[in-house]
Amino acid sequence: MIIDVSNINPVAFSIGFVKIHWYGLAYAVGILLGFKFSMMMAKRFNKSITAKQIDDFFIWVIFGIIFGGRFFYVLFYQPKYYFSNPIEILYIMNGGMSFHGGLIGVGVAMYLYCRKHKINLLSFMDTIAISAPIGLFLGRIANFINGELWGVPTDGSWGFIFADGILRHPSQLYEAFLEGLILFLILNIMAVYYNAFKYKGLLVGTFTMMYGIFRIFIEGFREPDSFIGYLSHSTTMGQWLSVPMLILGASLIRTSVRGLK
Repeated sequence: MIIDVSNINPVAFSIGFVKIHWYGLAYAVGILLGFKFSMMMAKRFNKSITAKQIDDFFIWVIFGIIFGGRFFYVLFYQPKYYFSNPIEILYIMNGGMSFHGGLIGVGVAMYLYCRKHKINLLSFMDTIAISAPIGLFLGRIANFINGELWGVPTDGSWGFIFADGILRHPSQLYEAFLEGLILFLILNIMAVYYNAFKYKGLLVGTFTMMYGIFRIFIEGFREPDSFIGYLSHSTTMGQWLSVPMLILGASLIRTSVRGLK
């Protein structure tokens, strides 16, 4: 099945001269839904974390995503360009965010927030991690609508035609499915049916490791950024940045299970 999506409008709606893009809307809705879901899960399954603590963290996570995501994009994806044009580092509205950087930014924000309010860090991370796939799912759908981060060309019967007119894998939808839907189901089955919250760090460890695995796999179907291309042995920057996530996640899982023995 071949589908032409080259003419999808990235603008969701306009209010006067202000245009609301699907990408920005996905970020906002994803964060709001994620926080609401984390509050609900904390109330039902992790009473060591309160809804107020999660609600108060809202502004912290915004800054963590923006600063972490932008810093890593500048540092790992286009350092030469941005160091030659430093003022453009501030032009976030023009695009250029790194998920890995955003994740680290949120992690730093959680550390500082939990330290300030004397909250168990791993328990708090578990409560936030369980809802993170919601934002990932919506974000990748927005990438698809924007016609960006598309997949490599395919000559099979399954593919989408994007703005360049080439039949490609819809890698954004692959990521939405694995990093969003499947990862959400895994984490919530663990929390609801296997009482995973009692193993502090297990859920955030599973999220981190599984995202790393899924991202490394899907990068094989994703067109690398034109200004970077393929790295050693046809690997991509996204794969290299995901390897530490896999290792860290596995380490957190091991520590959390051992800690309960």
